[in-house]
Amino acid sequence: MGWGNMMGGWGYGGYGGYGMMGVGMLIFWIGIIVLGIYLFRRNSSHIHTGGQGKQSGMDILRERYARGEIDSVEYQSRKKDLESK
Repeated sequence: MGWGNMMGGWGYGGYGGYGMMGVGMLIFWIGIIVLGIYLFRRNSSHIHTGGQGKQSGMDILRERYARGEIDSVEYQSRKKDLESK
């Protein structure tokens, strides 16, 4: 019965002889994964806004009219209000 068997097959340094190096690599890969998730979420939120900052009121009004959310009468009324400001 050698040392490997007494240690449950883990060897002298624990974790197959890698010790702290194995823990360091685990932390490294967790950091890479977290960074990847952060970058993906940041870019996906940028894509949903169309890459633009704030839209003007007129842009939003045009989009709502184009999607059929408001009719022509309401569009003209709100457009008049926005142009007067």
